[in-house]
Amino acid sequence: MNLTERIAYIRGLADGLKLDGDKDEVKVINAIIDLLEDMAYDVTDMEDIVDDVCNQVDEIDEDLSELEEEVYGEYDDCCCCDDEDFDDDDVYYEVTCGKCGEVITVDEDVLLEGEIVCPNCGETLEFDFSELTDDECECGCGCDHDHHDYADEDLMS
Repeated sequence: MNLTERIAYIRGLADGLKLDGDKDEVKVINAIIDLLEDMAYDVTDMEDIVDDVCNQVDEIDEDLSELEEEVYGEYDDCCCCDDEDFDDDDVYYEVTCGKCGEVITVDEDVLLEGEIVCPNCGETLEFDFSELTDDECECGCGCDHDHHDYADEDLMS
């Protein structure tokens, strides 16, 4: 049963009670039923409009898909295979935004810049590689020379 049918049912129940229309309580009940009826018709009209808009959007989407296929040709999800700027030597990384969970594909140069802005939510994503680069020698003394003990290798040969 849709809204207008339900309101008609409620109106029928109220009419079936044979209430005195001159009483204030009955006037209030009738006014509420009239209001509900008007709202039900408005909602039904809006549902029809939304259905029309959805159909138009579907048609636009189909037209756009046809246009994209005509302009770009057969589009493969690989997307970078025919790109002139694509270099097989480039390394790409997937970064997940901590705020919205969006997965963003970036190249090494972008990572080395230190930060990017998430295109989905605008959150600034920062990259810190300081823990990955260790300029100190293995012994931790801060010198730049190698403390490798070559004497042990000489003994092995």
